[in-house]
Amino acid sequence: MIQSYKLKARAIRNKIIPCVALMICFTLCVRCNGQIIKSNRKMTNDSHINPPIAAVIPRILETHGDKRVDNYYWLNDRTDPKVIDYLNAENAYMQASLEKGSALRESLYKEITGRIPQTDISVPYIKNSFYYYSRYETGGEYPIYARKADTSDAPEQIMVDANLEAKGHSYYKVNSLIVSPDNQWVAYGEDTVSRRIYNLKFRNIAGGESVNEIIPNTEGYCVWYDDNKTILYVEKDPVTLRSFRVKKHVLGTDPASDKLIFEENDEAYYVYVSRSLSGKYIYINCWSTLTSETHFTKADNPQAAFKLFAARRTGHLYEVTDNQREFYIKSNYQARNFRIMKTAEAHTDLDSWKELIPHRKDVLIEHFTPYAHFFTIEERTRGIVHLKIIYPEMEQTLSFDEEANVATFTDNYEFNPTILRFSYTSLVTPPSIFDLDLSSGERTLMKQQEVVGGYDPSQYVSERLEINARDGSCIPISLVYKKSLKTNGNNPLLLNGYGSYGYSLDPMFSSVRLSLLDRGFVFAIAHIRGGEEMGREWYEDGKLLNKKNTFTDFIDCAKALVEYKFTTREHLYAMGGSAGGLLMGAVMNMEPKLFNGIIAAVPFVDVLTTMLDTSIPLTTGEFDEWGDPSKIEYYKYMKSYSPYDNVVKTKYPALLVTTGLYDSQVQYWEPAKWVAKLRLNSTSKNPIYLHTDMEAGHGGASGRFERYRETALMYGFLCQLEGIKK
Repeated sequence: MIQSYKLKARAIRNKIIPCVALMICFTLCVRCNGQIIKSNRKMTNDSHINPPIAAVIPRILETHGDKRVDNYYWLNDRTDPKVIDYLNAENAYMQASLEKGSALRESLYKEITGRIPQTDISVPYIKNSFYYYSRYETGGEYPIYARKADTSDAPEQIMVDANLEAKGHSYYKVNSLIVSPDNQWVAYGEDTVSRRIYNLKFRNIAGGESVNEIIPNTEGYCVWYDDNKTILYVEKDPVTLRSFRVKKHVLGTDPASDKLIFEENDEAYYVYVSRSLSGKYIYINCWSTLTSETHFTKADNPQAAFKLFAARRTGHLYEVTDNQREFYIKSNYQARNFRIMKTAEAHTDLDSWKELIPHRKDVLIEHFTPYAHFFTIEERTRGIVHLKIIYPEMEQTLSFDEEANVATFTDNYEFNPTILRFSYTSLVTPPSIFDLDLSSGERTLMKQQEVVGGYDPSQYVSERLEINARDGSCIPISLVYKKSLKTNGNNPLLLNGYGSYGYSLDPMFSSVRLSLLDRGFVFAIAHIRGGEEMGREWYEDGKLLNKKNTFTDFIDCAKALVEYKFTTREHLYAMGGSAGGLLMGAVMNMEPKLFNGIIAAVPFVDVLTTMLDTSIPLTTGEFDEWGDPSKIEYYKYMKSYSPYDNVVKTKYPALLVTTGLYDSQVQYWEPAKWVAKLRLNSTSKNPIYLHTDMEAGHGGASGRFERYRETALMYGFLCQLEGIKK
């Protein structure tokens, strides 16, 4: 409920516009640069429906003497009514074309949301003598954030009821709730546009009243000083959406007069603030893909200046926290997979750091947290995260029975705890919260996610395969399917992938996914290069000039699953979102006949044009991931795989593409242009659909149930391709 700040958080959930009853006569009107293209068709089950055709208005884009023709550049303007008309026409075409499956989609939606309990409550956790939790009420789309003092049966204090705050907004999201040290105030971020730009608001918890101070254009997160009235927050650039300024605000003063504390001028860097679990220090963290830097000060003095911890060195990533006595550092200095080091406040330069946990070639250190008398660490080995508790005289590793699982320490806010909490899940085990007694070692299951209607994990099988890629690399694949399924090659299979930013796609349970598994689908995850499943080298082998490894790995995984007789090409499907949408576009160009259908959610497909335009949000910070196309070597390489630039005349598979008009990560015009170009060039009769959520952004719909409208659309699309009618 009080969330940790995560800079790279991404979600791939959008909502769809509800299907409407179709008129006997249907008219599509697309106005493009003065042109009006009409398609009049009777909407019966037997009639053929023509898609909208985007106007071709060539624009020459020249770089390094190379000329590219972009016929759909005009779509790059969400304020142009002609663009909105076109996107609405695409939505109408999709709804009309998929009308036969509307009953199935509605059934899927009810089935998916029916597994979610109407009333629900999180496991309360203790922070500063209060029990914090969130809960849902029947019919509520949004959580209620609440707490109780001292004991779990004390009177409830509601901090924020998101259902009330969301009224009048088509989109609403609370980012974080940060309570002051004296427990009197809560600060929280509020986004009503879905651009990940938050207004920071304040409320007195006991009285329930909000103050008249709203700080705009923030990350939606802050840290409190010990005086209970001073906060630090990060301001965002409203155009590029880069987090770049740290400001100080004093409760009761005009935010317009807030003092600038720090500004990051390098456009490749983002800034965030944090406060250690010990409560002693506040940190300003500057982060880029390859390099980081930290500044620190004590939390008990709002007037104290920040000190530089260790100056940035290109290629050096480090994170700092403390246990009140010493600083602990996670660093990749001469340690590709990171190591843990420590030092005293008087000696924070890198040469003074002492190694605590050494670098290991086959172990990636992901997270660590120092407590008063021990620290915890999360390490990834061969794709699986292992949880450890490190004492001065010994260490304890938490073991689990399932081979492929996901475990993480969570909701531990006491600096000197007697109990540690961790979460656990797998492809067949619902998310479960455990409390670990540090004295006895006993684990207590506090809660397992309820699947309404019942769920029997023994009826499903989880497997983990390793296949050889074309260059000899060993690629893990995680699978789940119904135990009754026969691997005779006739099963539909959905292969999911991402492979970018070092993000590991872990084998987690999904009650939503049961709607596919129970209809005979196999679900698989390809742990391809570009993620960090197999360590930092795995990530580096799938980025920059090695990016094509991500695509060939995915293709090799798909072919291996056919060879293992889990499916055939006629029943093989793929899905990816955001950078995973780039993956979909690339493999579709490389192997257009490999998949029967593809879902690309909020896909990053116009790589060159986006990376050449530094005014687009996030572009400059992405050069270390994709390369800087102002340099000809990177330009040529990116052009060789950019999905939009490599569309050719060929038989493309069936395709469903989703986007959000206010997407802050991947601008809507990338998928819109891509669909227009694909439709002009595809020589197959396979449908190509574009759905644009006209109200949401990269994260999709904000409502608890409404977000699954798009999931039902995606699953319905797959089922219709498979001929599944119910």
